[in-house]
Amino acid sequence: MTRAMDARLIYNPTAGPRDVRADLKRLCSFFENRGWSVLLHLTEQPGDAFRMARQAARDRLDAVIVAGGDGTVNEVVNGLVGSDTALGVLPVGTGNLWAKQLRVPTYTLANPLRLREAARGLIEGEERAIDVGRVNGHAFICWASAGLDAQVTTEMEPRDRITKRLGALPYLIAAVLVAQDFKGVQTTVTLDGDVVRGRALLVMANNIRQYGGLVEVAPSAKLDDGLLDVFVFEGLGFGYVVRHLVKVLSQRYLEDPRIVHRQARRISVEAEESLPIQVDGDPMGMTPAYIEVVPRSLHIVAPPTMPSDLLVEATEGESS
Repeated sequence: MTRAMDARLIYNPTAGPRDVRADLKRLCSFFENRGWSVLLHLTEQPGDAFRMARQAARDRLDAVIVAGGDGTVNEVVNGLVGSDTALGVLPVGTGNLWAKQLRVPTYTLANPLRLREAARGLIEGEERAIDVGRVNGHAFICWASAGLDAQVTTEMEPRDRITKRLGALPYLIAAVLVAQDFKGVQTTVTLDGDVVRGRALLVMANNIRQYGGLVEVAPSAKLDDGLLDVFVFEGLGFGYVVRHLVKVLSQRYLEDPRIVHRQARRISVEAEESLPIQVDGDPMGMTPAYIEVVPRSLHIVAPPTMPSDLLVEATEGESS
């Protein structure tokens, strides 16, 4: 950054494989030695990170740094959206999808020094404005979906620390078990006025390129183009789930007529039987789902590791 920052560091001590508050206290000194003013605050219950972030925005702080997983990041996003206070991330959660999209070094038990690398990336970063999605009024930064993956999320969350230490394995096992009995539901998806009807296994709206940390489902997506990448995976049951998974992993999914991909600003999902909704990896009620994009409504501290082509703004600057 070109200037010192007055920031709040919000840590969720239940996130990730172990408690890292001692590491974060040392990082506060690391920031302060480089001219930043950083105060550490710990959450105690769901909603605390949202309230702390909203207060930081009201106090006109320069930044809120999140030490947690995607769920904690989502709370802070909801507290900061529409303000001038920027979001920074020190990934210490389990999935860390937002951090992985920005290629931020991710803390693991085997690589604890990556926290220092991530902090250095914030100090060297640049402030940018990006889009945020909203589903039924709740903001998201990664993706929102209704259907199969939301059902898995509903059955898995919240997880205890022992389960988190197993990484993605418990989720993969749960996904297989849920998918065996999950049936496509007759669904009406409206995309900027265009209607897609059929039996859907999963409907998702992506603000980022990645899905589940496994594959880039929207490789040309931009974080600041005012659009969401929407996918409708159609089918009847487990056989179609396997088919879609193979197509996605082999990067041949856009050739499949049972997979609809569109870019849109406003999306609605209505189903004959209510489907669970998930937002950035946490359960968030049931359909109907009304989704929209709020263009460039969130400021972030973009680290040097972030691919420059994630932003229209950066791409236009390079070509001018």
